[in-house]
Amino acid sequence: MKYSAEFCEREYNARAAIPEHPQIFARWAEQAAATRRLRACLLDLAYGDTAGERLDLFPARSDTAPLLVFIHGGYWRSLDKSDFSWIAPPFVGHGVAVALLNYGLAPKTPIEDIVRQMLRAHAWLYRNGDRLGFDPSRIYVAGHSAGAHLTAMMMAALWPVYEPDLPADLVKGGLAVSGIYDLEPLVHAAFLKDDLQLTVQRAQKLSPARLPPATDRPLYTAVGALESREFRRQTALIAKAWPRNVVREVPMPGLHHLNVIDELANPASPLFDAALELTRR
Repeated sequence: MKYSAEFCEREYNARAAIPEHPQIFARWAEQAAATRRLRACLLDLAYGDTAGERLDLFPARSDTAPLLVFIHGGYWRSLDKSDFSWIAPPFVGHGVAVALLNYGLAPKTPIEDIVRQMLRAHAWLYRNGDRLGFDPSRIYVAGHSAGAHLTAMMMAALWPVYEPDLPADLVKGGLAVSGIYDLEPLVHAAFLKDDLQLTVQRAQKLSPARLPPATDRPLYTAVGALESREFRRQTALIAKAWPRNVVREVPMPGLHHLNVIDELANPASPLFDAALELTRR
């Protein structure tokens, strides 16, 4: 399929389609700051040597708690873990510890290196789980947008090849929200060109839909009903590519690319239910 710049702008530039996005980002940051003031948390734990390789941990009360890892979106070039602290409290209240990951941002950090950072972060969490107060054999990963892509990449990871002490099923399941699983259309997106500098060859190698999953662990997906056709197609694509893993798509009526992730912290939402179900499988 050939992708025109106009098509990619219309289908993939989610911010342009949501005029109120600055207000949404401001609300996220305000809610997150309030969460960090009121909740017990460990901030800016280093899982690597660079400034971007940091994570925040919201512990649960039990040392045997599962861990939900959240990877933020922003097209691999913006946003920060500190914008999403508000995701943690409902899960902590249900006995699930939450880790929020940062990574180096494009263009300074290519997507390949971001994937490696996510591997490093999950390996670090696995090795330090007992010390940090969660069960390292119960690590689950969730992500939004670019973070959903990285979530899928963690389920395609060959962990023992990466480091021989790691289990093949280090990640016990995933929840991918509004993800991009075939990166080739982004090669032609003018609004991303300077930051991502993608070629067709690199995009294909970085596309989870073109990779075999390395585990039979479950993957839940979701996409807002008001999102573009391409975002909805991308969600259908990973289900088709990974039929062994995708348990179901969680319906998200009336939601667009940004407010869909608000539902992850809403205990009355089917998205929250799916994430909780995932950690209890």
